[in-house]
Amino acid sequence: KDWASHSNDGLISLGLAWGGVGSTRSPRSPEIIDRARKEFERARSLGLPIAVHLGVRENTPPGEVEAHANGNFLGKDVILIHVLSASPAEMKMIAAAGSPVSVSPGSELRIGYGLTKACDFMEAGVLVSVSVDTVPLTGSASLFGILKLLRNAENAKAYDEFKLSARRALEIGTIDGARALGIDDLVGSLKPGKRADLIMVSTDTVTMGVFTDPTHMLVEAAEPSNVDTVVVDGRILKRGGKFTALASQHIVAADSAWLEAVLARANWSS
Repeated sequence: KDWASHSNDGLISLGLAWGGVGSTRSPRSPEIIDRARKEFERARSLGLPIAVHLGVRENTPPGEVEAHANGNFLGKDVILIHVLSASPAEMKMIAAAGSPVSVSPGSELRIGYGLTKACDFMEAGVLVSVSVDTVPLTGSASLFGILKLLRNAENAKAYDEFKLSARRALEIGTIDGARALGIDDLVGSLKPGKRADLIMVSTDTVTMGVFTDPTHMLVEAAEPSNVDTVVVDGRILKRGGKFTALASQHIVAADSAWLEAVLARANWSS
């Protein structure tokens, strides 16, 4: 009820990271399903977006999507993450319900979950976005790196250099991500009436030269160090490659102190 006071003028949104209800092949207990339904319905009654990790391993039988479709746990407000085990029939269920899918090629490859099915989902009519999943696994939260990895994985699966174009990958990482979160009226593209959320990338650096097609260069060559300027809702947070609104060394020091405190409370020794 008091979320507005914590939202940084609406720049931070509240949502539910939901546990789901299992699979038709291995259903969870009635008690767990009942609790999950109450959580789901409560979040939906509050108008909160819901995210759930489903079918995370490609080599497991389908059934998780079907279980959630049967329980009416899908919809435009429910983002499904990974969904590598989805069958063609389950992809049609997702498309019919309007649930977006978020693929995380970095963690999926890193953990051994399998290869993303982004193009399969798009061909089935599903809105696809991209995510990092968890930085301790992927090593970084570089959007450029994740988009390049996504494109390379999809082209490798298809044995086709041009299966997923750089422009399509960039759309997945920008406007389609905003659509998946239901905030494309605010962000995701530069249009009158939307927030001034943007980054500006230097094109005269060694890693970006000689600069050719912009979409190709952003997906194939750009690195975080190439970001010159960052603007969020009209506020400049980075300019000339330097942060203007935070001191990174203070953040690293504070995080290190928190880590030491957590390890101490856990009596953890390396």
